[in-house]
Amino acid sequence: MEALEHPSPLVQLINALLAPLHLHAPDHLVFSALICLIVLALGLAIRPSLSVASPGRVQIVLEDIVGFFVSSIESFMGPRGRQFLPMLGGLFVFIWIGNMMGQVPGLGAPTSNVNVPFACAITLWLYYHYQGVRAQGPVSYIKHFGVMPGVPIVMAPMIFVIEIISHFSRVLSLTLRLFGNIFGEHLVVLIIASIVPFLLPLPIQFLGLVVGTLQAFIFLVLGAIYLAAAVTVGEHHEELG
Repeated sequence: MEALEHPSPLVQLINALLAPLHLHAPDHLVFSALICLIVLALGLAIRPSLSVASPGRVQIVLEDIVGFFVSSIESFMGPRGRQFLPMLGGLFVFIWIGNMMGQVPGLGAPTSNVNVPFACAITLWLYYHYQGVRAQGPVSYIKHFGVMPGVPIVMAPMIFVIEIISHFSRVLSLTLRLFGNIFGEHLVVLIIASIVPFLLPLPIQFLGLVVGTLQAFIFLVLGAIYLAAAVTVGEHHEELG
């Protein structure tokens, strides 16, 4: 894989600047920092033009995108889903830009390194557990892993173990789904480009645009589903009780 890739000029420049400090920044860390800078720069550039009275074209497009995200989240969580937009939307933006960077010459997709999908997955995992504890209280939240409506209480220990394994496996599934799709597409493009370096890789790269967007959206949807289960399970128990 490394033999097929060309070194990124940006990464080489960053490491040249860090060399006097005896530091080395891996590719995925540089590209992740670049995503943060891109989002910050776009936010600062767009902010002065925002207006309630006379929104411009960019603002209208952004409002439509945000509205789509909100409706998608609320379809799983109801009206309370809007409050989770900053986290879920932020993860979508980070993952989507990261996926798209793999299609830019001289850059690379940080999400094709397993550390970045894992970081996104563990962030979402910790966040929805935090919101679950916040909504239900620590005792009730832990209790719901073993005590379920309609299930004999004697089965609670076994169900508790199964639920804990299931929740830990979510980190693995989120990580491998994102990493596998982006890394696989990137690897196929590199192999084809090394054989036929001109037009043949283009269809795969176009497919990468679709897959990259779809994977970012899947991450957002799964996050909404996990959050919905974490913050509403207490209400379901009360209704069924």
